[in-house]
Amino acid sequence: MSDVDQNKIIDGRAVAKKVEAEVKEGVEKLKSEKGITPGLATILVGDDPASKMYVRLKHKACDRVGIYAEDHPLPESTTQEELLDLISTLNAREDIHGILLQLPLPGQLNEQEAMNAIDPAKDADGFHPFNMGQLLIGIEELVPCTPKGVIRALEEYNIDIQGKHAVIVGHSNVVGKPMAAMLVNRNATVSVCHVFTKDTSQFTKEADILVVATGVKHLIKEDMVKEGAVIFDVGISEENGKVYGDVDFENVIKKAALVTPVPGGVGPMTISILMQHVLMAAQKTA
Repeated sequence: MSDVDQNKIIDGRAVAKKVEAEVKEGVEKLKSEKGITPGLATILVGDDPASKMYVRLKHKACDRVGIYAEDHPLPESTTQEELLDLISTLNAREDIHGILLQLPLPGQLNEQEAMNAIDPAKDADGFHPFNMGQLLIGIEELVPCTPKGVIRALEEYNIDIQGKHAVIVGHSNVVGKPMAAMLVNRNATVSVCHVFTKDTSQFTKEADILVVATGVKHLIKEDMVKEGAVIFDVGISEENGKVYGDVDFENVIKKAALVTPVPGGVGPMTISILMQHVLMAAQKTA
């Protein structure tokens, strides 16, 4: 990556640092003025190594910004009832302002039912149907963290969204759908592609802003992007111990105006937005 143009790289770590600095300041203010320390509870079911790593990174971020964090590890064999009981206990605790259920869950558990059980006011991930509905009508409070991180980066890099053609590849509830809503809220023209799209490249070639979230290694090649596009690579996959994004970074960067690397792009921004949400939730209780 040494010969790529560093000016074309969206530095997710730098954006995240800026967000974390704002959060830290807000946390200190809330502590000194109201005596409230924002608190995050994470729930991790089973022993998935990637999930464990993500939870660890979130706790480290809490340490950096002064948020109180506790983890609730549950065994792989946890029942739906046990999980819902824990969520109910955390909902009732005044010292916990944000609850994060680390996905994916083991097969016997109903993910959506568990997410729905989290108090919408403590939904740090922004996945509760109430918060998703708010997003659709233009009220962006607790919303999914990754798309909100993308929006923050667009703002930091002074990319005008209004009137631009934004293309999203991937239509998950975590990234694709909320990303589309946030871009529509800012008056972009939005196309959403997915596994059933007949010819994805005909859309990606037209994109001023391209967000890719599929988990398919190097799905987006140089000939699929427009000269001067701004590209966010949200996907991540692993092969022989090496991490890859959905975008063929080395070649696509030649045409793009700006592009996020993997790692060091969208990941850090996502975690910093999570910290922002825990603070927001705590401020609402003050």
